[in-house]
Formats: sequence, C-alpha cells, structure tokens
Amino acid sequence: MTIQLLLMAFFGVLVGVGASFTGLGGGFLMVPLLIFMGYSAPKAVGTSFMAILVLSISALAAHGKLAHVDYKTGLFLGIGGIIGAQVGSRLIDYVSTGSFKKIFAAILVALAAYLFFQK
Repeated sequence: MTIQLLLMAFFGVLVGVGASFTGLGGGFLMVPLLIFMGYSAPKAVGTSFMAILVLSISALAAHGKLAHVDYKTGLFLGIGGIIGAQVGSRLIDYVSTGSFKKIFAAILVALAAYLFFQK
C-alpha cells in the first residue's frame, strides 16, 4: 500500500467524522483535496461521490440506530436529488477546472457566511 493510499484513508476517517457530524456529505473537503492531488474537476467530483456513497451508507446506519432519520423526507429529497445529479454531472463537462474552483469556493464562502451570521 502506498503512502498516498494510506493518506487518503486517513483523510477519509477525518471526512467521515466531519460528514456524519455535520451532514454536509464530505464532498466539500474531498473535492478540493482531489483537485490538489491533480484530478480534473469532473474526476474529483465523481470520485468524491464514490467515497460519499460508502460514507453515507455507514452514516445512515449509525444515525438510523439513534433515531435521527426522517426517512420520508430523506426519500423525497433523494428523489429530487436524483434528477439534479443527472443534470449537474452533465453540466460539469462544460466548466473548466479553474472556473469550477472559483464557483466551488464561492458556494462554500456563502454557506459559511450564512451559517456564521444566522441567529
């Protein structure tokens, strides 16, 4: 096993804790890491979703045991998300990695500002 794989597994542990604690999914941390490692934006996003799939199943099981899940709401959000995911995965092919970084950063800053200033 290479050092890079071990580092990714360690980073996965950190992302797993953060994602299951905040509900943000982990992509907001994984995508920049993968881009930093040289992945293109589309490859970073797709790879992140593979990791998020595994992480989400585990987090759902843990939160389900603790009765923290509204399954009906989650199902309807997921159905809408399926449609959005199909559109978004096709749109990313039209955005350069440089532009993607700027858009991604703007979304994160806006989200951070919203959460910071929310009462």
